[in-house]
Amino acid sequence: MNRFNFLLFLCISVTGFAQDLTISGQVVDSNNTPIAYANAILYNADASEIISGSSTDDAGQYNITSLQSGSYTLKVSYVGCDSKSQNITLDSSQSVATIILSPSTETLGEVTVNVKKTTFTKQVDRLVFNVENTALIEGTVLDVLKSTPGVLVMNGDIMVKNTNPTIYINDRKVNLSASELSTLLDNSSANSIQKVEVITNPPAKYDASSGVVLKIIMGKNLIMGYRGVVNTSYTQGVFPRYTGGLSQFYKTNKLNINLNYNYKHSKVNRNNIEEITYQNNDIFSQFWKTDLNRNTTSKTHNANLNFDYFIDDNNTLSLTSNVLYLPYFDYNTKGNTVVNDLQGTDNYNFRSHNSSQDDKYNIGTDLDYKLKFTDQSKLSINAHYTTYDYQRNQHVNSDYYFQDPTSDFSTGFKTLNNQITEILSSKLDYDLALDDSANLAMGIKMSNIKTYSDITQFDIDQTTGNQTLNTANTNAFDYDESVFAGYISYDKSWDKWSVSGGLRLEQTNIEGFSPETNTTNIQDYLEWFPKFNISWEAFDKASLHASFSRFIQRPKYTNLNPFNFFLNDNTIVTGNPDLRPSFTTYSTIGTTINNSFTIEAYYKTISNQIVELPIQDNAANLFVFSPTNIKSINEYGLDFLADLYISNKYSVYFLNSIYNHDLDVNYNNQTYNFNQWINYSELSSSFSMLKDNSLSVNLSLAYSTKFLQGTVFGDSFLFSNLSLSKKVLNNKGSVSLMFSDIPNLQDIGSRSRFANQNNYVFHDLDTRYVKLGFSYKFGNTTLQTNQNTKSHTERNRLK
Repeated sequence: MNRFNFLLFLCISVTGFAQDLTISGQVVDSNNTPIAYANAILYNADASEIISGSSTDDAGQYNITSLQSGSYTLKVSYVGCDSKSQNITLDSSQSVATIILSPSTETLGEVTVNVKKTTFTKQVDRLVFNVENTALIEGTVLDVLKSTPGVLVMNGDIMVKNTNPTIYINDRKVNLSASELSTLLDNSSANSIQKVEVITNPPAKYDASSGVVLKIIMGKNLIMGYRGVVNTSYTQGVFPRYTGGLSQFYKTNKLNINLNYNYKHSKVNRNNIEEITYQNNDIFSQFWKTDLNRNTTSKTHNANLNFDYFIDDNNTLSLTSNVLYLPYFDYNTKGNTVVNDLQGTDNYNFRSHNSSQDDKYNIGTDLDYKLKFTDQSKLSINAHYTTYDYQRNQHVNSDYYFQDPTSDFSTGFKTLNNQITEILSSKLDYDLALDDSANLAMGIKMSNIKTYSDITQFDIDQTTGNQTLNTANTNAFDYDESVFAGYISYDKSWDKWSVSGGLRLEQTNIEGFSPETNTTNIQDYLEWFPKFNISWEAFDKASLHASFSRFIQRPKYTNLNPFNFFLNDNTIVTGNPDLRPSFTTYSTIGTTINNSFTIEAYYKTISNQIVELPIQDNAANLFVFSPTNIKSINEYGLDFLADLYISNKYSVYFLNSIYNHDLDVNYNNQTYNFNQWINYSELSSSFSMLKDNSLSVNLSLAYSTKFLQGTVFGDSFLFSNLSLSKKVLNNKGSVSLMFSDIPNLQDIGSRSRFANQNNYVFHDLDTRYVKLGFSYKFGNTTLQTNQNTKSHTERNRLK
């Protein structure tokens, strides 16, 4: 007996000792054929509350265990059949007479698959996007987010109104760094997703650094038994890539165990055209044009374990662990640069080759305890630990060619870069229901982050192969951060009014130390973060709402270190130990009409926003990417949302946002202003097709005019995704087909031109592809899992 089976046997045995009385029986159809996967739900005597439940096996048998003596109502149901109920008085374990289910007259003897339309609900602080049983859930979690209103996935970066959101799954934050977030979500099946909430003004219980929250909610039910799902997909872009995964879920009255594993082999292409005009005092000196090709090949293993033990009706203990392991993550970048002095006398070109191999793992573990009191109040305690290990081995060679071949030469260097991060946090939350319409919540949290980084660069003599330590580009960085937080929030509703508000307090202590330069960076600050929402149903079909919030964005750990990381001889990615946190205030006011149309105005201010800016060093002919605090940003706009149901099989969602983005940047002791009006639109359509609704289709489009990000103006773009899903094999299997970037208009050009800066980059991304997927459910297919991927905002800043 292997370890897993032994553990399962042990858990079932322990559960067995806690059993009291049992109800069992069989369910058959009118032909006396056993019905598998019928639901047998036990209610209290007046059928107002669910007590327990089970589902039938292949022989139509069910068992409902761990019951006390008393009066109950048993209700048995199955899709396409009329349900049946009967009263039961239980004083000892008993077997119920065989229950016969007859075909429902409403379905005329046919089994109907209920495919739900994609629906949207606009609330005062969030937009709820319902995707359960649509074509979207046959893809990945990242595919779902690409079709979520207001969410933009661009070059692996997830954005909501120029802000990186924090991802939660069933109220647990995703346990991964920002750079690995897209990898995780693209490696995770979406078949258990119920809905996605875009929370623009999250309650005070969320960390102040959460900002906008994307909350992914997985489906749940009470049915007992075992369910498994196997899935695979094949994607053809510039290069093929494929995934495979297995999800297993086992549920009893006392125990939930969910174990997922996914593997992805991916090779993604990217082409860049870079044009840089180096100049001094507005006089052109050199024009550089680079054709760059980068292939990223990765092998990703992701495993997620969720273990819930229900001690009794009021006490639950949970263990969650997530592992992301990338033993192979290879960047292979080749570039050809032509240098022109505009006079033709000093023209030359060089070719560079950057080969970088990464090896990293990220393990996050959470232990949760939840206690329900008799007065309906709840206490939640969480302890979290993350260990993260990242290693990069980089080799760069460049060959220079001049008009006079005797001047040709080559350079080479290699870089070893390591980072180890440990995160430890704990929090306590208490919720108290004051009455049916009022709730009070409060809590505290403590977290500590330690990260150790180092970089070593060796210059390589291309003739002899000898290596020499480059002390100027060799460094180390130690970082220690502690955050202590407390919050209180209150919400209340009346017949036509609802109000919620809260206040969060966070004390942050930071010490960064670079032993090579003997430089210490200390930060110590205390900040308040208020939250407020109000809604008023002014008329039967119209309501008004308003909100206000303040939140923080702390620098990523690697952005604070002082390393100069050379991508080639002339392109550098560097850190900034002087970075300060940024603070955002966000206000909205709007109205919703007939639950279908929403008009909302907003105003946002950001101080010290952290943006990675491309900066030219015109004297040394270097192109430097450095994180910088932008002095001030002001943004205001008007959003229009429409959610229309054309028919029972067709629905449409439309969003149009017109806003102004205005910012000031300090550069060379001068302030420069950037201003841009932007129009962003989204259209999402859902179809249910065929008589049994077994074919579902979703079309998502997103368009933006010219936009502004930092000092960079981006060209307009069009995102497009078409998803189709067909139920097969008695609805246990599903075949899906997705087309991404159909018109090939997702590539983006960007330009930065101010002061002595003049550069342009065109990004030709590998976003045009077709994906074929297949999933199959076995065991009790009516089960939905307890799958959670916990996350903490501290982890989102790893890279």
